[in-house]
Amino acid sequence: MRNLDLELIRAFVAVADHGSMTVAGNVLHLTQSAVSQQIMRLERRLGQALFLRERRGLKLTASGDRLLAKARRLIGLNDEIWAEMTTSCAGTVRLGVPYDLVGTALAPILKKFAEARPLVEISLVCASSPQLLEALGKGEVDLALVEEPLSAAGGECLGIERLVWVGARAGTAHLKQPLPLSLVADSCAFRPAVTEALDGQGRAWRSVFENGNIDATTATVRTDLAVTAWLACTVPSDLDILGSAEGLPELPPFAITLHLSRSQPSESARELARHLRAGWVRPRQAA
Repeated sequence: MRNLDLELIRAFVAVADHGSMTVAGNVLHLTQSAVSQQIMRLERRLGQALFLRERRGLKLTASGDRLLAKARRLIGLNDEIWAEMTTSCAGTVRLGVPYDLVGTALAPILKKFAEARPLVEISLVCASSPQLLEALGKGEVDLALVEEPLSAAGGECLGIERLVWVGARAGTAHLKQPLPLSLVADSCAFRPAVTEALDGQGRAWRSVFENGNIDATTATVRTDLAVTAWLACTVPSDLDILGSAEGLPELPPFAITLHLSRSQPSESARELARHLRAGWVRPRQAA
């Protein structure tokens, strides 16, 4: 019978997400050699190479790229069936989310989860990514979505996005000296990357707003008082994405990662994590 081994499929998706068998092993709680053997078994089973081994890491072949989306769906369907047939979720689950991700990408996922698990109450905690990781470590949230530089990302990667400069439509704030910069909070995950890029360009900058309120940050940008930096997927349609043509330095890509509590996660937390994996808009690739 031609059946796929889900353990091999999980190993494949983990390696594809992280580009490293060592990191995938850490996520799956396996050794690097065990993950390598699983990938080789899957490649033998399918009769095709799934990864190219390059100096900078592992890259999907054309066959691997075709398999990835279907592999995600297969895992999601398996986990959905397992959860529905074997668990009875109830209680409260505390989800930590950065300010900018509470919107169009997350709302439909939470709605679907609420419909599937009506006995589970979601408590949403909004903060910057560094603050959310700290809260997770202290047990103040059960799981968290976190924005991290791709080069230093931990947790389980749900997507990769460009970090972009954002300004008012046809605005001029980006021309000012020093550059007026508006970030949601001084603990914003984007702040080190933004200031390092500006310092590397030799561009003077000043902080206009850092008070933990994304609506106020958005207002300063819309009124052309400042520019900001957001993930491309979160930029409102009435604002402009700026770049080198406007004299601004390139910013690094960021990963959107999922972190669960290191202590034993509750059934409700694991179920919400499954919905987040399955429902995230799309596996994003850095442009």
